[in-house]
Amino acid sequence: MTPAPERAPGHLILALPKGRIMQEATALLSRAGLPLSVPEGSRALRHEFPGVTVLELRNQDVPVYVDLGVADAGIVGKDVLLESGRAVYEPVDLGFAACRLSLIREVGASGPVRRVGTKYPRVAREYLGARGIPAETVKLSGNIELAALTGLADAVVDLVQTGSTLRANNLEEVDVLFHSSARFIVNRAALKLRRERLRPLIERLRDLAASAGA
Repeated sequence: MTPAPERAPGHLILALPKGRIMQEATALLSRAGLPLSVPEGSRALRHEFPGVTVLELRNQDVPVYVDLGVADAGIVGKDVLLESGRAVYEPVDLGFAACRLSLIREVGASGPVRRVGTKYPRVAREYLGARGIPAETVKLSGNIELAALTGLADAVVDLVQTGSTLRANNLEEVDVLFHSSARFIVNRAALKLRRERLRPLIERLRDLAASAGA
Protein backbone atom coordinates (compact mmCIF):
# COMPACT_ATOMS: atom_id res chain seq x y z
CA MET A 1 0.00 0.00 0.00
CA THR A 2 1.39 3.42 -0.96
CA PRO A 3 1.92 5.60 2.12
CA ALA A 4 -0.11 8.79 2.38
CA PRO A 5 1.84 11.92 1.39
CA GLU A 6 3.07 14.21 4.17
CA ARG A 7 0.90 17.23 4.85
CA ALA A 8 1.17 20.35 6.94
CA PRO A 9 0.08 19.94 10.60
CA GLY A 10 -2.75 22.40 10.11
CA HIS A 11 -4.09 20.85 6.90
CA LEU A 12 -7.46 19.15 7.44
CA ILE A 13 -8.96 16.27 5.48
CA LEU A 14 -12.76 16.19 5.70
CA ALA A 15 -15.11 13.38 4.66
CA LEU A 16 -18.47 14.61 3.38
CA PRO A 17 -21.38 12.59 1.95
CA LYS A 18 -22.59 13.05 -1.60
CA GLY A 19 -25.93 14.69 -2.32
CA ARG A 20 -28.06 17.10 -0.33
CA ILE A 21 -26.08 16.82 2.90
CA MET A 22 -22.91 17.66 0.94
CA GLN A 23 -24.36 21.01 -0.12
CA GLU A 24 -25.62 21.89 3.36
CA ALA A 25 -22.39 20.70 4.99
CA THR A 26 -20.24 22.74 2.62
CA ALA A 27 -22.31 25.87 3.25
CA LEU A 28 -22.13 25.40 7.03
CA LEU A 29 -18.38 24.75 7.05
CA SER A 30 -17.89 27.86 4.90
CA ARG A 31 -19.78 29.90 7.48
CA ALA A 32 -17.51 28.37 10.12
CA GLY A 33 -14.49 29.80 8.33
CA LEU A 34 -13.28 27.08 5.98
CA PRO A 35 -12.62 28.11 2.35
CA LEU A 36 -14.95 25.56 0.73
CA SER A 37 -17.00 25.80 -2.45
CA VAL A 38 -17.57 22.43 -4.14
CA PRO A 39 -18.62 23.18 -7.74
CA GLU A 40 -22.06 21.94 -8.77
CA GLY A 41 -21.97 19.16 -11.32
CA SER A 42 -18.35 18.30 -10.57
CA ARG A 43 -17.47 14.62 -10.93
CA ALA A 44 -14.30 14.95 -8.85
CA LEU A 45 -14.16 12.88 -5.67
CA ARG A 46 -11.38 14.88 -4.02
CA HIS A 47 -11.50 18.67 -3.73
CA GLU A 48 -8.47 20.74 -2.72
CA PHE A 49 -8.72 24.12 -0.97
CA PRO A 50 -6.20 26.19 1.01
CA GLY A 51 -5.53 24.16 4.15
CA VAL A 52 -8.43 21.74 3.52
CA THR A 53 -9.04 18.61 1.44
CA VAL A 54 -12.62 17.38 0.98
CA LEU A 55 -13.31 13.73 0.18
CA GLU A 56 -16.73 13.16 -1.41
CA LEU A 57 -18.03 9.77 -0.23
CA ARG A 58 -21.13 7.65 0.12
CA ASN A 59 -22.91 8.23 3.42
CA GLN A 60 -21.99 4.83 4.83
CA ASP A 61 -18.28 5.35 4.13
CA VAL A 62 -17.86 8.62 6.04
CA PRO A 63 -17.55 7.04 9.54
CA VAL A 64 -15.10 4.44 8.16
CA TYR A 65 -12.75 7.05 6.67
CA VAL A 66 -12.86 9.11 9.87
CA ASP A 67 -12.43 6.15 12.24
CA LEU A 68 -9.46 4.75 10.28
CA GLY A 69 -7.78 8.16 10.14
CA VAL A 70 -7.89 8.73 6.38
CA ALA A 71 -10.02 11.78 7.16
CA ASP A 72 -9.60 13.94 10.27
CA ALA A 73 -13.29 14.76 10.51
CA GLY A 74 -16.54 14.51 8.62
CA ILE A 75 -20.27 15.10 8.59
CA VAL A 76 -22.80 12.26 8.57
CA GLY A 77 -26.30 11.45 9.80
CA LYS A 78 -26.70 9.99 13.27
CA ASP A 79 -28.52 7.02 11.73
CA VAL A 80 -25.51 6.12 9.58
CA LEU A 81 -23.12 6.70 12.47
CA LEU A 82 -24.97 4.35 14.82
CA GLU A 83 -25.31 1.67 12.15
CA SER A 84 -21.58 1.86 11.42
CA GLY A 85 -20.57 1.13 15.02
CA ARG A 86 -17.40 3.18 14.47
CA ALA A 87 -15.58 4.67 17.47
CA VAL A 88 -15.34 8.32 16.54
CA TYR A 89 -15.76 11.50 18.58
CA GLU A 90 -19.11 13.20 17.99
CA PRO A 91 -18.80 16.76 19.34
CA VAL A 92 -21.56 18.61 17.45
CA ASP A 93 -25.19 17.95 16.53
CA LEU A 94 -25.48 20.24 13.50
CA GLY A 95 -29.27 20.09 13.52
CA PHE A 96 -29.98 19.84 9.79
CA ALA A 97 -31.14 16.76 7.82
CA ALA A 98 -33.50 15.94 10.71
CA CYS A 99 -35.53 12.73 10.58
CA ARG A 100 -36.34 9.75 12.79
CA LEU A 101 -35.75 6.03 12.59
CA SER A 102 -38.99 4.17 13.26
CA LEU A 103 -40.55 0.74 13.46
CA ILE A 104 -43.26 0.69 10.78
CA ARG A 105 -46.16 -1.68 10.15
CA GLU A 106 -49.34 -1.75 8.12
CA VAL A 107 -52.13 0.21 9.76
CA GLY A 108 -53.94 -2.03 12.24
CA ALA A 109 -51.39 -4.87 12.11
CA SER A 110 -51.52 -6.77 15.40
CA GLY A 111 -49.76 -10.09 14.78
CA PRO A 112 -46.31 -10.94 16.14
CA VAL A 113 -43.21 -9.43 14.52
CA ARG A 114 -41.17 -12.39 13.26
CA ARG A 115 -39.20 -10.70 10.46
CA VAL A 116 -38.05 -7.08 10.07
CA GLY A 117 -36.76 -5.55 6.83
CA THR A 118 -34.34 -2.64 7.08
CA LYS A 119 -31.29 -0.78 5.80
CA TYR A 120 -30.15 -0.68 9.43
CA PRO A 121 -29.72 -4.31 10.58
CA ARG A 122 -27.29 -3.50 13.40
CA VAL A 123 -29.55 -0.86 14.95
CA ALA A 124 -32.67 -2.96 14.36
CA ARG A 125 -31.16 -6.03 16.07
CA GLU A 126 -30.17 -3.95 19.11
CA TYR A 127 -33.67 -2.48 19.32
CA LEU A 128 -35.42 -5.83 18.99
CA GLY A 129 -33.04 -7.55 21.40
CA ALA A 130 -33.57 -4.87 24.06
CA ARG A 131 -37.32 -5.56 23.87
CA GLY A 132 -37.05 -9.33 23.84
CA ILE A 133 -38.45 -9.66 20.32
CA PRO A 134 -36.84 -12.73 18.65
CA ALA A 135 -37.37 -11.48 15.10
CA GLU A 136 -35.21 -12.20 12.06
CA THR A 137 -33.60 -9.09 10.56
CA VAL A 138 -33.32 -8.89 6.76
CA LYS A 139 -31.03 -6.27 5.21
CA LEU A 140 -32.68 -4.52 2.26
CA SER A 141 -32.09 -1.44 0.12
CA GLY A 142 -34.36 0.76 -1.93
CA ASN A 143 -38.04 1.04 -1.01
CA ILE A 144 -38.00 -0.61 2.41
CA GLU A 145 -41.72 -0.02 2.96
CA LEU A 146 -42.53 -2.53 0.23
CA ALA A 147 -41.35 -5.36 2.50
CA ALA A 148 -44.27 -4.69 4.86
CA LEU A 149 -46.76 -4.36 2.01
CA THR A 150 -45.81 -7.63 0.29
CA GLY A 151 -45.52 -9.84 3.37
CA LEU A 152 -41.75 -10.17 3.08
CA ALA A 153 -41.57 -8.72 6.60
CA ASP A 154 -44.02 -8.14 9.43
CA ALA A 155 -42.46 -4.73 10.05
CA VAL A 156 -39.70 -2.49 8.73
CA VAL A 157 -37.24 -0.15 10.40
CA ASP A 158 -36.67 2.92 8.24
CA LEU A 159 -36.19 6.67 8.23
CA VAL A 160 -39.23 8.93 8.36
CA GLN A 161 -39.26 12.64 7.61
CA THR A 162 -42.78 13.85 6.84
CA GLY A 163 -44.62 10.52 6.97
CA SER A 164 -46.32 11.17 3.62
CA THR A 165 -44.99 7.93 2.06
CA LEU A 166 -46.35 5.95 4.99
CA ARG A 167 -49.79 7.51 4.75
CA ALA A 168 -49.90 6.91 0.99
CA ASN A 169 -49.20 3.21 1.54
CA ASN A 170 -51.43 2.50 4.56
CA LEU A 171 -48.45 2.26 6.91
CA GLU A 172 -47.88 3.76 10.35
CA GLU A 173 -45.10 4.30 12.84
CA VAL A 174 -45.42 1.89 15.76
CA ASP A 175 -42.39 3.18 17.64
CA VAL A 176 -39.54 5.67 17.20
CA LEU A 177 -36.09 4.18 17.77
CA PHE A 178 -34.33 7.56 17.81
CA HIS A 179 -34.24 10.99 16.19
CA SER A 180 -31.45 11.62 13.70
CA SER A 181 -29.70 14.69 12.30
CA ALA A 182 -26.33 15.55 10.76
CA ARG A 183 -23.37 15.23 13.14
CA PHE A 184 -19.81 16.55 12.96
CA ILE A 185 -17.53 13.62 13.76
CA VAL A 186 -13.79 13.63 14.47
CA ASN A 187 -11.04 11.02 14.49
CA ARG A 188 -9.87 10.67 18.09
CA ALA A 189 -6.15 10.84 17.26
CA ALA A 190 -6.67 13.83 14.95
CA LEU A 191 -8.39 15.70 17.79
CA LYS A 192 -5.02 15.73 19.56
CA LEU A 193 -2.67 15.99 16.57
CA ARG A 194 -4.62 18.77 14.81
CA ARG A 195 -6.27 20.36 17.81
CA GLU A 196 -5.24 23.88 16.79
CA ARG A 197 -7.47 23.61 13.71
CA LEU A 198 -10.15 21.27 15.03
CA ARG A 199 -10.93 22.79 18.44
CA PRO A 200 -11.80 26.27 17.09
CA LEU A 201 -13.78 24.68 14.22
CA ILE A 202 -15.80 22.62 16.69
CA GLU A 203 -16.59 25.72 18.74
CA ARG A 204 -17.67 27.69 15.67
CA LEU A 205 -19.90 24.83 14.55
CA ARG A 206 -21.45 24.61 18.00
CA ASP A 207 -22.20 28.33 17.93
CA LEU A 208 -23.74 28.10 14.45
CA ALA A 209 -25.86 25.09 15.40
CA ALA A 210 -27.04 26.83 18.58
CA SER A 211 -27.99 30.03 16.72
CA ALA A 212 -29.86 28.02 14.07
CA GLY A 213 -31.85 26.19 16.74
CA ALA A 214 -32.62 29.30 18.78
